[in-house]
Amino acid sequence: MAVPMKSTVAIAFVAVAFVALAGLAMAATPAKPDDYVLVSQASASAPERARCIGLGKCYLKLLTCPNECPKRSTLGAGRSACFIDCVKCEATCKHRKPNCYGFGSICYDPRLVGGDGSMFYFHGASNEDFCLVTDRNLHINGHFIGLRPEGRNRDYTWIQALGLLFGSHSFSVGAKKVSVWNDNVDQLIFSYDGVAFSLEEEVGAIWRSESGDVKVERTYETNVVEITVDRMLTLLVAVVPITEKENLAHNYQLPSDDVFAHLNLQFKFHNLSANVNGVLGQTYQPNYQSPAKVGVKMPVLGGEDRFIASGLLNADCKANQFSPESLGPVDVLQPFTAECSSSSGSGSGIVCRR
Repeated sequence: MAVPMKSTVAIAFVAVAFVALAGLAMAATPAKPDDYVLVSQASASAPERARCIGLGKCYLKLLTCPNECPKRSTLGAGRSACFIDCVKCEATCKHRKPNCYGFGSICYDPRLVGGDGSMFYFHGASNEDFCLVTDRNLHINGHFIGLRPEGRNRDYTWIQALGLLFGSHSFSVGAKKVSVWNDNVDQLIFSYDGVAFSLEEEVGAIWRSESGDVKVERTYETNVVEITVDRMLTLLVAVVPITEKENLAHNYQLPSDDVFAHLNLQFKFHNLSANVNGVLGQTYQPNYQSPAKVGVKMPVLGGEDRFIASGLLNADCKANQFSPESLGPVDVLQPFTAECSSSSGSGSGIVCRR
């Protein structure tokens, strides 16, 4: 039976309107990298597959993990895992431990690699909190632990915990005090809005906040996690001890009942503003020039008085930019590339140019 012309036009109009509304929804609600559902594998040994479900250019695309990293979980020390990204429409291999030589890393006692690629040290002080990153809608403090052996004029320090503030929420991750280190025992502690929570000791175990703004995922069975704060940052965290070899080499003179378990960290920020500040955050400012002396064995950044805070979850350092009522950043920084080389060929530092 023939369909009347008016009916055909009406159906076409409804279809066009539906497509237009769908397009508007996609534009209004950008997808997140982990907006996907897993699809059954052809066999148990086949690479994992996922279907993107977040509205956007990747909507309903099927992504398959590479053969080099067939699983989303890390299969062994030093191995990479499959990272499914439903914003870029790709599945790639990535190492899921902090890279202590990568951009945005803080490791050891503490040594930082800034957003500009420069490597420097920030000593801080034992049992104090310092503002690492402070921006309009994100604030991150680090709690420093350490000791001062006899004959030294400053503390040896490491970062034991992080406190994050975003909007009206808070999140913390830290390392327990450990007297004897065992790689198979998890030493991570977490809290969200002041309430402690735990995470299953299984690779791929995930905890999400009730509102969905924070995700914590284990990338190894113990002591290594990836933390995502929605549209603000992705953070890799590993708890490590001071080994006996390090203790002897640096003459730390550790007590017998404390291995000073601390955090190795690597940050990837999203939507930072041009006014971002903090020990690490300032290195992401446009045209930032580091005051640390480049080319020496240990370029040290000072300014403790500008960055010290009164508590792990207090945004009250002199450099503070955080505003809990902020709806979003202004003058958002654009991604940049950098060329890097070792300073003066000695390997003692890294110099990068944007």
